[in-house]
Parts: sequence; structure tokens; C-alpha cells
Amino acid sequence: MEAITRRELLKRSAAMAVGSALLLNRPITAWADEKAATSKVVLIRNKQLYANGDKPDQAICEQMLDEAVIELTGKKTAKEAWASIIKKDDTVGIKTNAWNSLPTPPELNEILKARVQSVGVAADKVSVDDRGVKTNPVFQNSTALINIRPMRTHAWSGVGSLIKNYIMFAEKPSDYHEDSCAILATLHDLPAVKGKTRLYVLVLFTPQFHHLSPSTLSEEFVWKYNGLLAGFDPVAVDSVGLRVIEAKRRAHFREDRPLNPPAKHIALADTRYHLGTSDPAKINLVKLGWDEDSFV
Repeated sequence: MEAITRRELLKRSAAMAVGSALLLNRPITAWADEKAATSKVVLIRNKQLYANGDKPDQAICEQMLDEAVIELTGKKTAKEAWASIIKKDDTVGIKTNAWNSLPTPPELNEILKARVQSVGVAADKVSVDDRGVKTNPVFQNSTALINIRPMRTHAWSGVGSLIKNYIMFAEKPSDYHEDSCAILATLHDLPAVKGKTRLYVLVLFTPQFHHLSPSTLSEEFVWKYNGLLAGFDPVAVDSVGLRVIEAKRRAHFREDRPLNPPAKHIALADTRYHLGTSDPAKINLVKLGWDEDSFV
């Protein structure tokens, strides 16, 4: 066995200390990008979300988002949780979805903007946008992104998902439409996006599980699920959302009625592009709040 001198032992100990410090100070997204055994996804629902009418209750929206990030980060308070995701010197683009019939609830957009500013980000360094992201100065100079959108069936990709939500960063979005939008995962390699996303939030307040027209909301196929999914792995979050949609379709139609077209881009984001995991066995799903008819 090799003898180790006291000087060598001190050198090795110092190196280990430096390495540990660097490891502990890595941004949370670095952990999310690694191929871990499981990807954590939080599903939170609240039965009272729409108790006061057709608009979601603002205070409940805040509670749901805060509880989700606390669970994701393992922090004790919402303040600590948000500060571990966004840093005060970040420039933050909140990529929302503005489809008129089922947009990201404005309440959630405003809460996210407020939470970003609460960690010290200046007001002029945070922006919420969808179709104008390529020309928006905040997104052009962003160091961090938050991806948030509602879940719904989609005529080109099977479902509108977080993976698809970055299509407005593409120079020509139609280039991604072939073969049921199979290559959507490659959007995450675009320079404006790559390595920047700190949080993914898939909104299932009132998801659409079937549609009759590509460009019109089918009200009869929308229901108050009163939930949202959050995580650091977009494939895992989308995969859980897809399971909810598919289960609701089976319950409603009383048969296994596959999506047409199939939402193949989610599985391919895992198996072909290695963006994240779509395998339920490798997803650590944590459920908070109301559980009735959760479908997962």
C-alpha cells in the first residue's frame, strides 16, 4: 500500500474541500440536467381554486406555486426556495403561452414575475412574453428562463406541452411540424434557450382533453382539474401531464381513444434526444393537496 505523507494528505484534503464547495454552489439547473435515477415532479391541486367564480383565486395560486417550489427544492420557506432557483443578478424571461382560448392564467404570470423580483432581480430585467420573445430585449439577454403554459390537446403535436412552448424561439416554427412535431425537443438546443431554464410549470387548471377544431377551444372537453405540475425536467413534467390527459379521455369516452396525432414528441425527447425522462418508473411524482380524480 502506498504511503501518504502528511503534506500530501493536507493537499488532498484541501482539494476535496474546494471540490465540495464548488459542488454545493452549483445552480439548481445543473442538478436537473444530469441523468439522475429519477426526475422529481410535483403535482399540486386545490379543490377551492375556482370557489369564487370563473377566475382562479389569487391567494390559492400563490400558495400552490410556493408549495410546489418548496417541495422541489427541499427548502424550508418559499423565500429560500425561489432564491435557490433565481439569482438577483439574473435577467429572467418568463415564457408564457398566449393562445387566446386557453392562455396561461395571468394570475400565474404576475405571481412568477413578483417572485423573481422578490429575490432582487430588477423590474427591467424580468419580462413575461410569448410571441415576441425573439425581439424582446430581456429574452435576448436572458440568463434564466421560466417555462409556463397550460396543457391541452393539439392538432399538430397531440398535446401542447412545455417542450413545445419554446417553438416561438425558432426562426421558422413550421420547420418543427412534420411527423407530429417529433423533433420538438431540439428547441432546447437553440442558443436563446440552451441551459437557461430554471423551472417548468405545466398548468392544469382547466386543461382541454379533446378538441373538435384545431384553432378553437372545445368547451365541452375542458374541465376544472384545479392543478399544476412543476419540475426541473420538462420531459418528466410533460409525461405526467400527458398521463392525466389520456386517463381523462378514457374516463370520458369510456374506451381507450388514443390522441390523433399521437404526442410522440414527449417520448422521443427522452429516447431520441435525451432531454429528460418520460418513463413513469423513473419519475418521482409527489402529490400535494386535493387528490380526488387526479388520474395519476
